[in-house]
Amino acid sequence: MTEAYLPADAGDRDLIDRWKRGDPTAATAIVSRHSDALARFAVNLGERDDVEELVQDTFVRAFGSLHSFRGDSALRTWLFTIERRLVLDRRRAARRAPASVPVTDSSAATEFTALDSMVAAETEQQVREAIKRLSPTQREVFTLRVSEGLSYREIADVVGTTEGAARVHYHNAMRAVKEYLSDE
Repeated sequence: MTEAYLPADAGDRDLIDRWKRGDPTAATAIVSRHSDALARFAVNLGERDDVEELVQDTFVRAFGSLHSFRGDSALRTWLFTIERRLVLDRRRAARRAPASVPVTDSSAATEFTALDSMVAAETEQQVREAIKRLSPTQREVFTLRVSEGLSYREIADVVGTTEGAARVHYHNAMRAVKEYLSDE
């Protein structure tokens, strides 16, 4: 799994080259390799609805412009950047559209069968609440670092900032999360 985090990963480069030569299995391998990480990133950005569609749109956009991918960064970093832009575009569009909030029982809490499950769920909820309180940039940097294991350099590429700024945002996010959890 760590191989996907190396800049211009050789495995991804090979798949890109195969796809450009017309090998349809290469596209399937690229999607298989990166779709879970994109889905996690979307959820951590606050997307709850149509995550699969967002991931699919990310790949559609990526494959539409794969010829322009230079390999300066890892393919996964480039995909995160595309997905982040799609999320921002969706949010801008949603602000212009009238709001409607569907009410469903799909996320309702169910009965727990063990104390461990309850404690784990409560802790997870507290961490989610702490992350929600972060600034959007801190939340993105924190998610990319903790959930996806990206380097500060890769995070800077995705978020559109410097490596030093990414480090500062991460440090501040970690401090804020720890403070929130210690207050709970």
